[in-house]
Amino acid sequence: MKMKLIYPRWPKLRNQPEFHLPPHGPVCFAATVPADVELTFCDEHVQKLDLDDSPDLVALSVMLTCAMPRAWEIADHYRARGIPVIFGGIATMLHSEEVMQHADAVFLGEAEGRFAAVLEDLKQGRLKKVYNYLGDFPDPGLIGPARRSILNRDLYNFRGVQMVDLVHASRGCKFNCFPCCTPFLGGRRFRPRPVGQVIEEMAGIENNRLFIVDNSLAQNDDWEKELFRAMIPLKKKWVSHPIKDDDAILDLAAEAGCWYVYQAVVDTSDCIRQRVKRLKDRGIGVEGTIILGMDDHDEDYIKRLVDFLLEIDLDLAEFTVLTPFPHSSIRTDLEKQGRILHNRWADYTGGDVVFKPAKMSPDKLQELYQYAWDTFYKDATKEVKMGRLYRKVIEREVADGTYRPVKLVRNRKWAQGVPGGAA
Repeated sequence: MKMKLIYPRWPKLRNQPEFHLPPHGPVCFAATVPADVELTFCDEHVQKLDLDDSPDLVALSVMLTCAMPRAWEIADHYRARGIPVIFGGIATMLHSEEVMQHADAVFLGEAEGRFAAVLEDLKQGRLKKVYNYLGDFPDPGLIGPARRSILNRDLYNFRGVQMVDLVHASRGCKFNCFPCCTPFLGGRRFRPRPVGQVIEEMAGIENNRLFIVDNSLAQNDDWEKELFRAMIPLKKKWVSHPIKDDDAILDLAAEAGCWYVYQAVVDTSDCIRQRVKRLKDRGIGVEGTIILGMDDHDEDYIKRLVDFLLEIDLDLAEFTVLTPFPHSSIRTDLEKQGRILHNRWADYTGGDVVFKPAKMSPDKLQELYQYAWDTFYKDATKEVKMGRLYRKVIEREVADGTYRPVKLVRNRKWAQGVPGGAA
């Protein structure tokens, strides 16, 4: 059987450098595909999609809401030629009813231990319209390692600099943050993978730079400490979402190679100020993730918030507009209040205002979104600030003998301070 796996492109956030990380969902899914299936993969962000081939099955792995229109376009093309199409991925789960109009089959949930049965149904001519495993989670011991061999790694360098490879150590999230869809997608229960299996997968990734994409590592103190202790001998340099703001855990994270973390900045409190300082005191960089357009945000608040970000010396900041994705609690609230402007999914990027803010007009929020990017990066572009973070990680790699040059960096402005201009 010939199976083609496609990762549809989506519109990138304005203001961000155009770089692409190797996708995580497709490589995790690919690991569930039996070895006797002839699997090909196209990441439309970095490869041209051939629409004239004739696989036995097309699988679309759709991560973001804003990628759905493109995914439907691709699916409609193949189905018009009589080639069956199955959808999976995060966005598929959020838009399942709409997806069914463009799919022969829809897979909802996590695929470990389950996808071989789908292929058997296809062979027997009994493919179901829906395979629904939402809330029915597989044993974490069945997860991974991801099948990264489907990737063309040469396509995931940014201006000659080796980017991170994605990996995960757990699924699910016990927290219930209001803008987030994770409670619907992955459940409210923390589901860690066996630490030994995680370490084995990390050790097998050739790239020294990793992005641990778990929703939060700060869900179980003992597990977090065990993971970081086990990572120390690997000498990997890694990025993650939040880690626990605890002295012992922060010290272990630094020793284990924590390069920088994504830290949600929700206010201008001393709590946020101290959390950022405690990370930076340990040599851990911080990229702030900031959502604009909360009900308590007016123009003055947003401007003061940007001033605060500069004051606490964040390494990077990523601004997004509050976006009411399906199956999030914020969407439920805004729908009840009649504040959703439209459902043009291609605009649900996080950079476009698609709802009515409480204390300003949609146009004013859009203007302030751009103001935040322009003001934070006034003195140094995001490329330059990214370059500084990469310079730091390269210095650490050189010091511990793990640095491996990849390609010459041609943009000297971006690579300011990179030893030899290479990464």
